[in-house]
Amino acid sequence: MDANFIEEFWQDLSEDIRKNRIALPSLPEITLKTRKLLDNQNTNANMVARAISADAVLTTRLIRVANSPLYRGSSHIDDVRTAVTRLGNLTVRHIVTNLAMQTLYQCSLPPQIRKLLVESWEHSLVVASIAYFLARKTGLLNPDEAMLAGLIHDIGTLPILEYAELYPELLKDDTLLHQVIMTLHPRVGEMILRTWEFAPALVSAVADHELKAYNPVGITANYTDLVITANLLSSLLNRRQHRPQPPVDWANIPSFRRLNLMPEETIASIREAREELVQIQQLFKG
Repeated sequence: MDANFIEEFWQDLSEDIRKNRIALPSLPEITLKTRKLLDNQNTNANMVARAISADAVLTTRLIRVANSPLYRGSSHIDDVRTAVTRLGNLTVRHIVTNLAMQTLYQCSLPPQIRKLLVESWEHSLVVASIAYFLARKTGLLNPDEAMLAGLIHDIGTLPILEYAELYPELLKDDTLLHQVIMTLHPRVGEMILRTWEFAPALVSAVADHELKAYNPVGITANYTDLVITANLLSSLLNRRQHRPQPPVDWANIPSFRRLNLMPEETIASIREAREELVQIQQLFKG
């Protein structure tokens, strides 16, 4: 029964998305404009600063992040151009997109669904902070892009929760709703990332992050491995973990091996870095 319902839900949702009866989440215009600018090799710091300065909230938050322990230099930054110059175009691109994620989780929904949305965002923050930490620890991948992968990994949950309003019987069954989200959010997330024209590595991280046995042949450690690992480790930090998980046999998770991580050592490092990870999460809480 549950499997049939989930498949019917997916067919209805995907058809309504294809026919534009339900809109997928979209990045804010200022984020799209900034990303486009930063993709152009001829863009300079002045051009980026002018674009970002058109949004007072984004300007304030970018400066705040630039002055955080993650990026802070020898002197305090108080203007967006200096922030862009210090951080560099690639890092600014990641940060601006990271900051945009929070706005997508602020849509108006009934209290029951809103609660799940808040929990999903808090979980994404934890996964993002761990992914950043592990990328920096291993030195294999860009920490800022790892953070972005963590923040977007559950983005498919948003349309599912919005669509769930059309199914009163689903809202009365927490277990079934959880199964719908867990089964479908990677598929929906992949659709969203392809619509946003994100890099294939990030699309894969969203589409495959629930696959504990993920172990592609001939591909080196990637952002999917980071998100899988961070997702599994998130229960160590998130005391309000909204998705109960069975015990994990850490030694048999291929992504750990692919990242050259030792489970016991990694778990100890995460616990020791709890305060630092919480500070990272605070940067993207508004």
